[in-house]
Amino acid sequence: MTTEPQAAGQAEVILVVDDDPDIVRVVEVNLRLHGFDVMSAHSGPEALALLEHRRPDLALVDLMMPEMDGLELTRRLRADPMVTALPIIVLTAKALTSDKVAGLAAGADDYIVKPFDTSELIARVRATLRRNQEAREVSPLTGLAGNTRILREIADRLKAGDDYAVCYVDIDRFKSVNDVYGFGRGDQFISALARSMRRATVSVGLPPAFLGHVGGDDFVVVCHPSQVQEITSYAIYAFQQAADALYDPIDSARGYLEVVDRRGKVFVVNLVTLSIGVAVSTSRNFGHPSEVVAVASEMKAAAKKKYGNYVAIDQRSDRPAEPGDEAEPLPQRRPAGEMPLPQRRPAEDAAPGLPQQRVTESDTAAETGPHA
Repeated sequence: MTTEPQAAGQAEVILVVDDDPDIVRVVEVNLRLHGFDVMSAHSGPEALALLEHRRPDLALVDLMMPEMDGLELTRRLRADPMVTALPIIVLTAKALTSDKVAGLAAGADDYIVKPFDTSELIARVRATLRRNQEAREVSPLTGLAGNTRILREIADRLKAGDDYAVCYVDIDRFKSVNDVYGFGRGDQFISALARSMRRATVSVGLPPAFLGHVGGDDFVVVCHPSQVQEITSYAIYAFQQAADALYDPIDSARGYLEVVDRRGKVFVVNLVTLSIGVAVSTSRNFGHPSEVVAVASEMKAAAKKKYGNYVAIDQRSDRPAEPGDEAEPLPQRRPAGEMPLPQRRPAEDAAPGLPQQRVTESDTAAETGPHA
């Protein structure tokens, strides 16, 4: 199959499948008037042939067609891995509830009863496309917005001209957790971080902070610079508590994991911590969301070179100093790593109420192994 998806920025493509040429023509004209591109077919087999070469963004499928009806076409589309997620709206002349249920049971996302109002048709097409887009942008594990929504949030803040900070959060030594416990337990650590980050962002109140899940153990927070310390401190504390409960009792008690490589050699690896890189708009003139993400990623890499939980804030500036800058510094504009963050210490030195990491070997020593 040579199916090609639509490029970003192009008009969304709607596939119209109906054996009535008059209906196809009316639907096509109205869709094009509202900015959509249209591909049409007059039977199920013709529609399947079209999909061999081009993938639409949505399909409008008539239920009552000869040779292959809309229900069978919908089932075949849902069974095809290349278009299984294609949103489908069925067109039916039958207004009985049982007919509508049959269409939805076959895999349709919505239905429209003939004769239909063209304004309702356009509204349902747009609503279905919007829901489908939002579903694609959500992480199935955490339910948080994904990369596209994250970049859009940064772009909106940049366009608005308000001060903002982007925090890039990563779990240190997360691969070791997967190696020792398997990806199922690893997903529990990711979910625990998602819950901790969510509580942290909600706790700061207004202006609202945004939380997204890049993928794996990487998360992004977009907030006001004055909220960075509270969000990161809260998230680190909450995640340490949650993570400590996810280890096997023997690993939690001794404060480290034993990772066996493919040659049978055992490596001692410290328990997980968080590295957070922060880019702030108060000292830089960013022109594109990718520039902000690049700086946050660079600072995250710097944080990972430090021991324990660490927040590295970019302090470099490309703006000329203005009168009063030194008199009223922003709360978060301090050298990277000087935040009073909770750190993991040996178990015997742990203070009551704060989960600590037991130190075995240095992070640097542990990370020289193949499972860092």
